Amino acid sequence: MDQLFATLSDFYQRPEREYQYAAIDLAVRNVRRFEFTDLQRTRPYLGVKQWWDSIDAWAKLYREYLKRHPDDFDRVAALFAGNDDFWLRRISLTLQLGFKERTKTDFLTHVIETDLQTDEFFIQKAIGWALRDYSKTNPQWVAAFIATHSLSKLAVREGSKYL
Repeated sequence: MDQLFATLSDFYQRPEREYQYAAIDLAVRNVRRFEFTDLQRTRPYLGVKQWWDSIDAWAKLYREYLKRHPDDFDRVAALFAGNDDFWLRRISLTLQLGFKERTKTDFLTHVIETDLQTDEFFIQKAIGWALRDYSKTNPQWVAAFIATHSLSKLAVREGSKYL
């Protein structure tokens, strides 16, 4: 793992953004080797050259890790939920994409409610994305959630796409 993290560090020190994409891809491809402490070692990279594309790519690493280590959900979620950095909160919102029946609706509710009043486009888009994804598994839950919460127009539009 030390060699992997040395490569990630090297790639993240380079000015070209493509190296950051390569670093993230390399981490995702090696996720089967990760322990929770390795996930913690990736956190500093999340604050470098933040944008939706790199944040969403890093989120994939955390989702893939959780598929292999579902018992670590609370520890992984705690890395992002309620963070002052909205990009990290975006990860908490999209952390369960593709989890289907394994989606923890109590956590999803919590992270959405935390950001209901946030005007940030990328947060509202992530709220809608998370709801839209879960609506494929549990449309009744998503419809009820939308009906009982004051969501932004963007979140409603995105979240109700398949309802």
